[in-house]
Amino acid sequence: MANLRDIKRRIDSVTSTKQITRTMEMVSTAKIRRALEAAQAAAPYKEAITEMLSNVASARSGLQVPLLETHDEIRRAVLIVIASDRGLAGGFNMVQQRTAEAKMNELKATGAEVEIIACGRKPHDYFRYRGIEPVLSFVGISSEPTMEEATQIASYVTDGYSKGTIDLVMLYYNHARNRVDQDQVVEQLLPIGDAFRVPSKPRTKEAITELEESPVNPSESDFTFDPSPNAVLGYLLPAYIRTVIYHALLDSAAAEHGARRRAMKSATDNATEVITTLNRKYNRIRQGSITTELNEIVGGAAALEEM
Repeated sequence: MANLRDIKRRIDSVTSTKQITRTMEMVSTAKIRRALEAAQAAAPYKEAITEMLSNVASARSGLQVPLLETHDEIRRAVLIVIASDRGLAGGFNMVQQRTAEAKMNELKATGAEVEIIACGRKPHDYFRYRGIEPVLSFVGISSEPTMEEATQIASYVTDGYSKGTIDLVMLYYNHARNRVDQDQVVEQLLPIGDAFRVPSKPRTKEAITELEESPVNPSESDFTFDPSPNAVLGYLLPAYIRTVIYHALLDSAAAEHGARRRAMKSATDNATEVITTLNRKYNRIRQGSITTELNEIVGGAAALEEM
């Protein structure tokens, strides 16, 4: 009977866990729609500013624009890692953190100095645990990012790149393909000379490789600019960087809810299977104990009759 009590206690424990995971799945399901709508609403502006910037950049012949210049040597790089504040989302956080850490080690092997900008408590704690203090950290707003967050990041990297103290900026985040699937995105934010050769959609590693192998044939612009293209670029480039970062934050927030929903659904399904297995085991042992008791009763009655 003690064994039956243990199984019953285990069934109650797994049932309680299932209720929690099911609730978290429902919460994430409710939140992902709003997060996806926010990311999709920001996409047209990103596409428009990219197209506008492409037109202006095509007319910049002879102009010196620091944010469009490629530095000869990478002495200092900044990796922007966008993840979440909470776990229970499968490999959502770990994939980005390990990918950024691998790139950091690769850059350090060449003698470059690498800084981390952590968006989310998980990447913040991950790098701090490894003795790497992020230069900027944003905690507590991963599910509802703000433009202020994007502005601070954009100001830091654009100022550093313009002054020559930063030579490379990489962006790591998850793109919400839909309510279920997410894609890891690794994007070179600065220098941004190649940003106008492709649509302003999230780029996977395969897309970046294809981009690097494709030739660039900039065409002459048919537009007349007032003020000068240099002045227009001076305004558009920081706005472009800020927009890309903000859209990545919104996209990551939607992907976070999708990843957590899928992880919690998997946990709920597993809990259901465990409960079913335990119930079968409980019933089998209970049936066996009842059969044993009946046999003992029958045997006792037979013994009394013989007496």
